[in-house]
Amino acid sequence: MIELHTWNTPNGRKISVALEEMGLSYTVKTVNITKGEQFDPAFLAFSPNNRIPAIIDPEGPGGQPITVFESGAILLYLAEKTGKFMPRELRARVPVLEWLMWQMGGFGPMPGQVHHFLMQPDGPAKEYGFTRYHNETKRLYGVLDRRLAGRDYVATEGEPSIADFAILGWAWRHERHQVPFDDLPNVAAWYERMMARPATAKGFEVHLG
Repeated sequence: MIELHTWNTPNGRKISVALEEMGLSYTVKTVNITKGEQFDPAFLAFSPNNRIPAIIDPEGPGGQPITVFESGAILLYLAEKTGKFMPRELRARVPVLEWLMWQMGGFGPMPGQVHHFLMQPDGPAKEYGFTRYHNETKRLYGVLDRRLAGRDYVATEGEPSIADFAILGWAWRHERHQVPFDDLPNVAAWYERMMARPATAKGFEVHLG
């Protein structure tokens, strides 16, 4: 049974959704980042960047245990392990990789900064930081909306991919980002489509802390 070491964050939800969608057995080991548990030496031993999530798979390649940190790497590992939600043919695979990297490089770090500056005391620093990162976050939502025009899923046809799981983890917090879906009809339809999937819904319901 895979151990998912995580907390109730967008990056953590990416993995709980993927595990549910892939039908893998797992147990949650909470890492309370509000209490600094991510800096515990035991966690550092397999998550050297002191960030959640990380997994321990006792049945890794060759039947030997393996640890994986960084949510994007975990999604790729799980897709390879199960053969699910990642096309095998290279041409079909490239868009999944592109949109997964888009999430990791932008649609995560930018709304994460929105979260940060929203919690700061009122003043010029908060105003500047929030405006800068909120504008970029809104731009990224616009990119996603244009991508989803006429499409059910971000990078694949017929079923979602790990790119959808990755992006959904952050879109789940769109209200906290102060980005309503009123002017993002394609994102809104995709979000409802994803959340209507029983396994995805379960991935958001499981207790992560």
